[in-house]
Parts: sequence; structure tokens; C-alpha cells
Amino acid sequence: MSSVSGKVGMVGQTNYSAAKAGIVGMTKAAAKELAHLGIRVNAIAPGLIRSAMTEAMPQRIWDQKLAEVPMGRAGEPSEVASVAVFLASDLSSYMTGTVLDVTGGRFI
Repeated sequence: MSSVSGKVGMVGQTNYSAAKAGIVGMTKAAAKELAHLGIRVNAIAPGLIRSAMTEAMPQRIWDQKLAEVPMGRAGEPSEVASVAVFLASDLSSYMTGTVLDVTGGRFI
């Protein structure tokens, strides 16, 4: 599990952004190394998702981030889980090295 923070960097989250960017790089490198074995490696980069981490944000920060989401709402954990199920299924059998954003359109 990566994060949109690992793709765009976030002020005040240097350590978190760096860790999540590492997952993006690892996903792409592992996908290249393992594809010939039929092993697919993909990642998910959630954006503003309701969770214990985001609920701990000050309301002002939450409101600022929410205002950047074109869909006008935060995502739900079940929506991220649905993407994980898709990636684990044969529906994504020709996907590897992909990082799927689940962001409601934020940062497009």
C-alpha cells in the first residue's frame, strides 16, 4: 500500500512521503524482476480516505484537503479494498508495475 503522498510529496510529511515513494519504486522494480515468473506486482495509492490517521487531522486541514477532491468527498476504506480485490483477481491479469490512484480525482 503506497499513498498519493509518495507520488506528489506532502508538506510536513517528508518521512511518510519518502516511505510511500519507496513502495512505488519497489513495486516497479519487483514487477520487472518477477514478471517472467508470472508474478504480478502492483500497488494502491490512496488519497483522502476516512481512517484513524485522517480523522486525527485538525478540522481545518481536513477541510483544505477535501476542497481539493473533485468528487467532493473523502473515500471509504471499502473503496480501497475493492481496488485491492480487483488487483488480486484475474480481472487484472495483464497488469503489473502499476500504481493505482484511489483519490476521487485529487491531483489530476
